Amino acid sequence: MSFRRDFIKFPLAATFAGALALTALPSFAQSVTLLNVSYDPTRELYVEFNQAFAKHWKAKTGQDVTIKQSHGGSGKQARSIIDGLDADVATLALAGDTDALHTNGGWIPKDWQKRLPHNSSPYTSTIVLVVRQGNPKGIKDWDDLVRPDVKVITPNPKTSGGARWNYLAAWEFAKRKYGGDAKAKDFVAKLYGNVPVLDTGARGSTITFAQRNQGDVLIAWENEAYLLEKEFGAKFDVIAPSISILAEPAVSVVDKNVDKKGTRAVAEAYLQYLYTEEGQDIAGKYFYRPAVSDKAKAKYAKQFPKLNLFTINDAFGGWDKAAKDHFADNASFDQIYTKK
Repeated sequence: MSFRRDFIKFPLAATFAGALALTALPSFAQSVTLLNVSYDPTRELYVEFNQAFAKHWKAKTGQDVTIKQSHGGSGKQARSIIDGLDADVATLALAGDTDALHTNGGWIPKDWQKRLPHNSSPYTSTIVLVVRQGNPKGIKDWDDLVRPDVKVITPNPKTSGGARWNYLAAWEFAKRKYGGDAKAKDFVAKLYGNVPVLDTGARGSTITFAQRNQGDVLIAWENEAYLLEKEFGAKFDVIAPSISILAEPAVSVVDKNVDKKGTRAVAEAYLQYLYTEEGQDIAGKYFYRPAVSDKAKAKYAKQFPKLNLFTINDAFGGWDKAAKDHFADNASFDQIYTKK
C-alpha cells in the first residue's frame, strides 16, 4: 500500500483497499475544475465523495466538474493557501486552521463558520489508540502511553491538525485524572518523551507505524484507525480510551480564490453536498461520524464506540486560546519538547 502527498485527480482508486436544496443556477461553461485542499486522513473520503458530487452536478447543470485533491498536515495546508495555493475549498482538520485563512490575508470572512450547518462541520471524529495485534504491551488508556517501555507514534502539532487534537486529548485526560494543568503538562512531557519521530501529518504517522513498523501505539483519528484496521485486518487493534475529544473538522470556500476564478457557485454547492443524505452516508462509510443526517447516524452507529467526549470550547476555551496556550511559539508544546 502506498500513500501520496501530492495532488490527486480523478479517476483514482482509494489508497486503502435533510438534503440541502441548491438555488436556481445560471448557465455554466462546459467544464470546471476545483481544488480541495484538505488534511491527511480525508483522502479516501473525498475520492468517493468527489465522484458522487461530479455525477450530481453534471445531472443538475450539464457541466463537467473535476476535483483535484491536495493533502498534508492541516496547519501546513492552511499555510500553503495563505502563501498562494489556489484552493477553491478548504476542508481542514480544525476550525483554528481555517480561522488562519481569515487572520492571515482575509481569504475568508471572519464569520465563515456560520455559513453552513453544524458550525460548518459536516462530519465529526475523535482520537483513539491503535496497537499491534493482540495488544502485546497491554495498553488500555492514556496513562499507559507514559510507561518507559512504550513507544508512541503521533505527528507534530506544529504542522498537523490531528496532532493538536491528540495533544489536547492527552492533556485533558491528565488534567482530570491527576489534577490541574501543571500535572497535565508533566504528563504530556513524558508522553512526548516516548515519541521517537514526529511526522508532519497524520498519514505520515500512520505510515511510520503500519509500514515502517515503528512504535507500540499510534494516536490516531478514529476514521484513520478503522481504515487501517480494515486494510490490514488482524495486524492492528483499536483501543477506545476512557476519555477523548470531539474533533470537528470544518469546511469553507476560499472566497478570494473562488471569486477570482469564477467558481463560487460550484464550490458552494460542493460543500453543501456534504450535508445531503449521500454526502453523509459517504462520510459514515469512511468512518467519520455524520453530523446532521439521522439516517446516516443510525446506519453507522454500531461501528463507533460510545466514548466520553469533551469539546475544545469546554476544556480549552476554544481554538484561539488553545493555540496560544499550547501551540504558539514558546507555548506549552515548545516548552516540553525542547526539553526532550
